[in-house]
Amino acid sequence: MDAQGRGRADDVDPADQWVLNPRTGEYELRLSPSAPQSPVPGPRGAAPDSPRGSADADGSVGTARRRTAAPGREVPPQRRRRPAPEEPVPGRRGHRPEKKKSKGKRVLLWTGGSMAFFVLVAGVGGYVYLKHLEGNVSTTDVGTAGSSSFKKDEAFNILIIGTDKRTGEGNEGYGDKGSVGHADTNILLHVSKDRSNATALSIPRDLIVDIPECETIQEDGTKKVIQGSTDVRFNQSLGDLGRDAGCTMRTVKEATGIKPDHFMMADFNAVKTLTTAVDGVDVCVEHAVDDPKSHLKLPAGESTVEGEQALAFVRTRHAFGNEGDLDRIKVQQQFLGSLMRKMSSSDTLTSPTKLVKLAEAATKALTVDSALGNVGTLKDMALELKKVPTKNITFTTVPVIDNPTEKVKATVVVNEAKGPQVFDMIKNDISFTEVEQKEKEKQKKESAAVAARLKGEKSEPSEVRVRVLNGGAPAGSAQQELNYLQTDAGVTKSENAGNAPAEIAKTTLEYAPDQADQARALAEILGLSGAAMKPGESVTNSQGLPTMTLTLGKDFKGAGVKLDATSIKTPDLEKSTADEKLCAS
Repeated sequence: MDAQGRGRADDVDPADQWVLNPRTGEYELRLSPSAPQSPVPGPRGAAPDSPRGSADADGSVGTARRRTAAPGREVPPQRRRRPAPEEPVPGRRGHRPEKKKSKGKRVLLWTGGSMAFFVLVAGVGGYVYLKHLEGNVSTTDVGTAGSSSFKKDEAFNILIIGTDKRTGEGNEGYGDKGSVGHADTNILLHVSKDRSNATALSIPRDLIVDIPECETIQEDGTKKVIQGSTDVRFNQSLGDLGRDAGCTMRTVKEATGIKPDHFMMADFNAVKTLTTAVDGVDVCVEHAVDDPKSHLKLPAGESTVEGEQALAFVRTRHAFGNEGDLDRIKVQQQFLGSLMRKMSSSDTLTSPTKLVKLAEAATKALTVDSALGNVGTLKDMALELKKVPTKNITFTTVPVIDNPTEKVKATVVVNEAKGPQVFDMIKNDISFTEVEQKEKEKQKKESAAVAARLKGEKSEPSEVRVRVLNGGAPAGSAQQELNYLQTDAGVTKSENAGNAPAEIAKTTLEYAPDQADQARALAEILGLSGAAMKPGESVTNSQGLPTMTLTLGKDFKGAGVKLDATSIKTPDLEKSTADEKLCAS
């Protein structure tokens, strides 16, 4: 929306445009009489002499949306242009009974990003102002690198990118002079389908990866294909050779197998403006800090940082640990957890001034993919993020080891003993925290007869005889699960039987009555529910011996991953959750 439609944000403090309606006890957005009005049409049937968007007799403003807040401002009396009915006329177009007004149109929960940080919750309202916020956000068309839309009923992945590009006054001391903006700080945020949990996976900028060939869209609308690179730092996936965020998204997919659906990107200014908007973020350090390179000075214990000091806190590499990027990532994760707690605190959510400042700061800091550039989509995403409890938001980092090809250690590579399982857990929507899973609840509701299939004697794994079929899982799953059963679970009498005759939604285990003890043993290994166990007949394996049949369905979560998703043994990782208060050291 252009400036004429939005009004000029630098002429009027948006917080001053919220006034209390004494009739309703709610704040509502009122533009000053001199401010340009939105071209949004008012209700049909408005009086010819009443300008659209002008004040009604009760002091409300045209189509302005309302939000509840603490009293603090009074509305001066207004002249009534013409009598207004006490009750809306039933069936009249453009009017609805008060009780049917949509809460979604009165309240907006806004989510944005800065560096590797996103705003958890901030509320603002009013259609005109929402369009103004939408105009603050910059967009990049990443083509097929991401999803074309946001879906509220699915798991989703957001790649949050912080660049080292110098923009804005006071940023001369940060980043590389003349940098085009590399992927300096990166977090892949996965939000589960049931919104019970989320995982924020940090990707080190010095991780050695292969950057695939990527198609970019130029300012004039033409397309340019940028060649790929092998064995280079991850941060080169943005900026180098004209690469955009879509190239970074494709690099994440190449390195982890996880496809980001959307991206949010910001530079140094975002940390300063966001932390100032909420009056600072609480941090803690075990030892006093005096870093001449970042100019960060903090006493031991707890402090509140904002603006320039907050940026120094998340940028310094010389105040913590071994002064490397991996230690800085841990500090950034702790900072993000504190920022999220501050965003969701009552002090922030009940302050109209803070909420407006926060919305302005977050949206001006952001560059997003085209699918997220719409105000309605950002609102929907924020509402979904709000559902995730902070105690179930896990921060962790891609498991890495020092690059074995280097004598002087400067870069890292994926730890192949841990990394693949971490990536599979995210791809398969498995939480890194203990959360109550729907599948477990379903098991509780199973009939006694079905639940009884899991009770009784169990064979030793070495005595379990089973053939594995692929009935809807990704290609190669049967062999991968077979490898796990034989090498890790001790089920040596197992074999790959290829593809099932038809695809199935749920994994099943069919067995004969005299194989029940084997079935129970395998169910424990795989995390199968009683409903997944199907008493029936045995078949003959390649040695002519009776065997059970395990058919992997579309719910298969990966080799070695239990189907109940709660008893999986997670790899040994350094991790924390958003509700933890930690001290950097």
